[in-house]
Amino acid sequence: MKNVRIFIERASDGTYSAYMPDDDRLDYGVCGTGSSAEEAIADIKAAYQGMKEHYEAKGKDFEEINMLFSYDVSSFLAYYSSKLSLAGLEKITGVAQGQLSHYVTGRRNPSAKTRAKIEAALHNFAKDLSQVHLV
Repeated sequence: MKNVRIFIERASDGTYSAYMPDDDRLDYGVCGTGSSAEEAIADIKAAYQGMKEHYEAKGKDFEEINMLFSYDVSSFLAYYSSKLSLAGLEKITGVAQGQLSHYVTGRRNPSAKTRAKIEAALHNFAKDLSQVHLV
């Protein structure tokens, strides 16, 4: 099974899209849209399932994939804001809540340096969490 990046992006009208880049070397492509990142993800998964069924109905080989989601900062923050508060993200990333709020709403975009800082902090936090064992 091939790992394929799926980009999740928030459009200027507030809707979301999920799509496969052209560099995956597959015979097919799928995309999804929605009013939230969750809806766009569900839509691309449904499109993938539909494509798989179409290939099977035609008797064609279908290369299955493992979707690896990549978010722009605004989409990531909007998607996870129901799970992580901006105050919590400030503690994890060191980026002020006000600045994170601007990224969520799309009023501002982070610099490459800030984007890398947020990503590294989130990965470190995830690594810490992966080491937790509850008794």
